Amino acid sequence: MATKRVPALEGFFREEDDGTARLLGGRCVKCGASFFPMQWSFCRNPVCEGAPLDEVELSHTGRLWSFADNQFSPPPPYPQADPFVPYGVAAVELTAERMVVLGQLASGTDTKTLSVGVEMELVVEPLYETAEEIRTVWKWKVADKS
Repeated sequence: MATKRVPALEGFFREEDDGTARLLGGRCVKCGASFFPMQWSFCRNPVCEGAPLDEVELSHTGRLWSFADNQFSPPPPYPQADPFVPYGVAAVELTAERMVVLGQLASGTDTKTLSVGVEMELVVEPLYETAEEIRTVWKWKVADKS
């Protein structure tokens, strides 16, 4: 039996059976502003009088806005790998929403090969595994050119 894949953060993203991933956010029904993560109580746009938000799937592609190498282990409650393996983090401006979303870089991504403005796409990868499940998170990788 295959180990069940479960989001480490419920309600932040969805992984489809075909492997595609979508961030889940909110969109104000009055002004159209988008937010990530989802904000249920009010619109955070300071010029909007506030309205309910609809849950929406956000863009799964965007342009690399900034990136860095993380050379130090994050503090608890982040799951600690032993030994710690450095990883990259990226800030990606979503295509349609024009907002920046942070996330780790996908496994195997070398920050030395990146440049600001390159097209990125959302993927889902394991964060850690238990005997019962694989806990997953969203990450960013350079978009396929095909």
